[in-house]
Amino acid sequence: MMMKTIAFKRFLGVAALAAFSAIAALPVEAQAQELKIGYVNSERVLRESVAARSASTKIETEFGKREKDLNDLANRLKAASDKFEKDTPTLSEAERNRRQREVGEQDRDLQRKRREFQEDLNQRRNEEIAAIQERTGRVIRQIMDSEKFDLILIDVGFAGPRVDITKKVMDAMNNTK
Repeated sequence: MMMKTIAFKRFLGVAALAAFSAIAALPVEAQAQELKIGYVNSERVLRESVAARSASTKIETEFGKREKDLNDLANRLKAASDKFEKDTPTLSEAERNRRQREVGEQDRDLQRKRREFQEDLNQRRNEEIAAIQERTGRVIRQIMDSEKFDLILIDVGFAGPRVDITKKVMDAMNNTK
């Protein structure tokens, strides 16, 4: 992991040096023309945009009942397990084995249902994120064309507020469907 980080930092340094060198090599007339550069923080778009909040609400509504059912099942399992632990000293060996098997089966069933729930939730969340990212890309292209940007970067290490167009992208997303 550390090697990847070092390699990435080295790559960023080389890329920055190459970009600076390319600009410095341009004729003075070309340097006088300002490059119009923008930056979009996609993490912020996924966190703060109306589309992201709407998707989050939709997912919560879609999976809320199922999550509540899982929590109820977990509470029933806990109650059965506690009752089994309390009754263990007074149970016959056959009854103790039978109830231990039942609690084990209920626990395995709960774990399976939780895994399925988590997989379904992750899949649904990924679908919504992909739709938001695709829409964000369309909006960025529209802004780039309409405002004559030369370059729009997404998720860079550091960018000043002068080039941050994240709010403009979110506002445009809110105004289009």
